[in-house]
Amino acid sequence: MFRGTYTALVTPLRDGAIDVVAFEKLIERQIVGGVAGIVAVGTTGESPTLSHEEREEVIRLAVEIAAGRCQVLAGTGSYSTSEAIAATTAAEKMGVDGALIVAPYYNKPSQEGLFRHFQAIARSTALPIMLYNIPGRCGVDIGADVVERLAYDCGNVVSIKEASGSVDRVSELRIRMPEAFTILSGDDALTLPFMAVGAVGVVSVASNLLPAEVCALVDTFRRGDLNTAQELHRRLAAVFKDLFLEPNPVPVKTALAWRGEMSSEVRLPLCEMTAANEARLRKTLDAFAQVA
Repeated sequence: MFRGTYTALVTPLRDGAIDVVAFEKLIERQIVGGVAGIVAVGTTGESPTLSHEEREEVIRLAVEIAAGRCQVLAGTGSYSTSEAIAATTAAEKMGVDGALIVAPYYNKPSQEGLFRHFQAIARSTALPIMLYNIPGRCGVDIGADVVERLAYDCGNVVSIKEASGSVDRVSELRIRMPEAFTILSGDDALTLPFMAVGAVGVVSVASNLLPAEVCALVDTFRRGDLNTAQELHRRLAAVFKDLFLEPNPVPVKTALAWRGEMSSEVRLPLCEMTAANEARLRKTLDAFAQVA
């Protein structure tokens, strides 16, 4: 169900509040760029520092602005199963097309606990669910056994955003999952390697800035044009890397601010980039623009 490029949207902020005008323009650029969908209030959207009311506002705005022109997924994960269920059912009522649900973080549940957590959420909603495996942030890995159990036990667990950094994991999942179950890269830099072994797209940070270019990378590979996909990957590789010079979404918001599209404002404990890293990012983006 979920294939192609999905933009993990930043949440534009200005003077401490959500910048609705900038958010609308951001989503419009994604649609023009050809994305399959957008993800509201994921990690890139600074969900940990948004209030419950703000998270719901961002999801509602994303649904209204997209207006059916692309899919809208809501990040509704939590380290509390009951909170994740409440957030998912609320998002369902707002009309999203699916839920992106990250592994519980900080409390480090067992693999059985992970299975029961996701199973309970899946049974609470009719929404298609994309699991989100990012052990580097959550401190726990959604093992392939758990993903397989969920895929066969819960008909609406249909996809995974895989951000373990492991090509082997993608290979294993592709072998073990039902054919209709889709795998998307959770790391821009690994989009092409992951697709080479069975992934069908990416949940991208870089597409906030370069939606058409990320879509082109994914689409050319899916059409079987490996040479063009490799060329695009090489052109984008430095951008993918340097958008993570500092914690996400600080660099991508900084780059969007340079283009006049929004403020670079983030909320503590995030803060602005160092001058040295800003200079490196600007040099990388300038070099990309010259090649492009």
